[in-house]
Amino acid sequence: MNVVIYARFSSHSQTEQSIEGQLKVCYEYAEQNHYTIIGEYIDRAVSGKYDNRAEFQRMISDSEKHAFEGILVYQLDRFARNRYDSAIYKSKLKKNGVRVLSARENITDDASGILVEGVLESMAEYFSAELSQKIHRGMEINAQKCLSNGSNPGLGFKVDKDRRFYVDEDEAKIVREIFERYASGETKAEIVKDLKRRKVKTSLGNDFTYNSLSRMLSNKRYIGVYMYKGQETPGGMPRILDDDLFYKVQDILNKNKKAPARTHGEGEYLLTTKLFCGHCKNMMVGYGGTSKTGKQYHYYICKEARKKHCDKTIVGKKKIEDRVIAECLKLLTDENIKFIAQKVAEECNKSPDNLTVKQLKKAIREADTAIENLWRGIEQGQSVPMLTERLNKRQAEKEVLEEQLAIEQNKRICLSEAQILAFLDFVCEMPLDDINKRRAIINILVHSVYLYDDHFTLIINASKKPVSIDDIPLEEIEEAFNTDKTCTEQCSTMTSPAPPGKRSLSF
Repeated sequence: MNVVIYARFSSHSQTEQSIEGQLKVCYEYAEQNHYTIIGEYIDRAVSGKYDNRAEFQRMISDSEKHAFEGILVYQLDRFARNRYDSAIYKSKLKKNGVRVLSARENITDDASGILVEGVLESMAEYFSAELSQKIHRGMEINAQKCLSNGSNPGLGFKVDKDRRFYVDEDEAKIVREIFERYASGETKAEIVKDLKRRKVKTSLGNDFTYNSLSRMLSNKRYIGVYMYKGQETPGGMPRILDDDLFYKVQDILNKNKKAPARTHGEGEYLLTTKLFCGHCKNMMVGYGGTSKTGKQYHYYICKEARKKHCDKTIVGKKKIEDRVIAECLKLLTDENIKFIAQKVAEECNKSPDNLTVKQLKKAIREADTAIENLWRGIEQGQSVPMLTERLNKRQAEKEVLEEQLAIEQNKRICLSEAQILAFLDFVCEMPLDDINKRRAIINILVHSVYLYDDHFTLIINASKKPVSIDDIPLEEIEEAFNTDKTCTEQCSTMTSPAPPGKRSLSF
């Protein structure tokens, strides 16, 4: 009889040597029973609990060619550890005239043999489930003790023989450098380019990429948080970063998610999310390119104009940014700086939750209500399997919401008026071409800019009742800024979708 051998080893404890042992026993069994082996199908490091095994599926498919009459396995649990899969595939093989043979288990073709085979398959399934439970139980115990479960610890961390995490100081210096550079305004692209130039590798020994850097910048392990299955244990890891630096980076990451086209080519497009087309009122985005002569150019273009739906002309990046910053600098008088510091300090130290926190708390309350209702339904015996699935889904959603709430609440920073005043004074003293100065000025003062072909309208974060004036002299900007210093509730954030009003400047 022509037979093929199917061998498999799992990834959790067995090795390539397991295959050699299985093949040796199968070949000896075939020789004793005068079987002719015409091929081998081997799945390496693949669990038998599921049927998505490449070589296994190829073998089932090849059985339709009727080239062999038997599949020889070391023992039945190599074929499948799931009774359902075993029955289904044995039925397919039987239609093709193929039977499964076990080299270690003496199973006859009669009724007793079928009974023995069923018992062995049931035992294989049981031990597979039990092994899975033991592995997960062990991982749960490790997680409770904040020990390593074998996954990559991340750059800056190592694991000792007792599975405990410790800080690798050489790698930790690189981690701190990366976070500090991103917090100071460098882009991910710039940092990745420099790390590649210096041949700095990730914890897996690969070159840094945009995605690997993004994952690193949002990894809470660096502030001492141990994470397992969505659960966080503060203090469970050795700390590499302080909270202020980490959450400053998170704020920048969150803002950049809402800021498409902030960087294209060289340089940062500082007016992204703030510059709008005066014609169609759509956002203008940064765009760059290279001419036939090799010269690089950077400009802002209306999103609708790119689609040929608007006739707004482009504007040079440096030209519009320089003009907006110049007008903003004229507003930073000593009196206005003091006013800004006072109002920002008052806002920083207010206790009410922001809108995001309120929405998250509301969503958590709704999830709690839904969970309670589902529990009542289960207690009353209403379609338990379906309700249990919905309950697990709701509980998972609640865990995600609670994690987001913790992040939002940790973002709140309290600053004194003196600290803010010192920062604003420092910004004013920085060189005019300093990117951090330019970015700070635009973020602090500019709510939005509406750009026309011959002028632009600047809306500043200063007054509840902005004034719309054409060809406004610069001294009148100062007057408008001081119009209503007691009213700040309509001052806007960088991501606000529309301005509170208009203030126009010639351009």
